[in-house]
Amino acid sequence: MADSNHGHDEQMMKRDGHREIDLINRDPKQINEDVVKVNFEDVIAEPAGTHSVDGVWKASYTTFTVSKYCCYRCLTAVLGIPLSFLWGFLFACISFCHIWAVVPCIKSCVIESQCLSRVYSLVLHTFIDPLFEAMGKMYSSVRVVLRKEA
Repeated sequence: MADSNHGHDEQMMKRDGHREIDLINRDPKQINEDVVKVNFEDVIAEPAGTHSVDGVWKASYTTFTVSKYCCYRCLTAVLGIPLSFLWGFLFACISFCHIWAVVPCIKSCVIESQCLSRVYSLVLHTFIDPLFEAMGKMYSSVRVVLRKEA
C-alpha cells in the first residue's frame, strides 16, 4: 500500500512540477565529480627535499581551504540566484525550441523524405532498371581474355 501511495505521490510531484530538494547530497548524479574537486594537495605540492617550514605549510593549507570556501560562499550568495534565473531561462528557451520547432521540423522532413523516397524508387524501377537490364543482356556475351606476351 505504501509503494502504491509513493508512486501516486511521484506522479503528483511530476505533474505539479514540485520536488523535494536534497540539502545533503547536492550532486546526486555526480556531474561535478572530477571537474571542480580541487583540494590543496591537487594544486600545491612540495616534492621530497624541497619543503617549506611546517608552520608555513599548515598556514598555507588553512588559508587556501578557508579562502576557497568563503569565496565560493560569497560568489554563490551574490550570483547564485541571478545565474539560476539565467540558466532556467536558457533551458526553458531550449526546451521551447526543441518542442515547438526542432521536433516538428524533423517530423516534417521525415514525412517529406518518405514521399520523395517512394517517387525516387518508382523512377528507378521504371526507367533505370530496364536500362541496366538491357545493357547487361547486351554485354553478357562479351568475353575478356588476358594474355601475357613474351
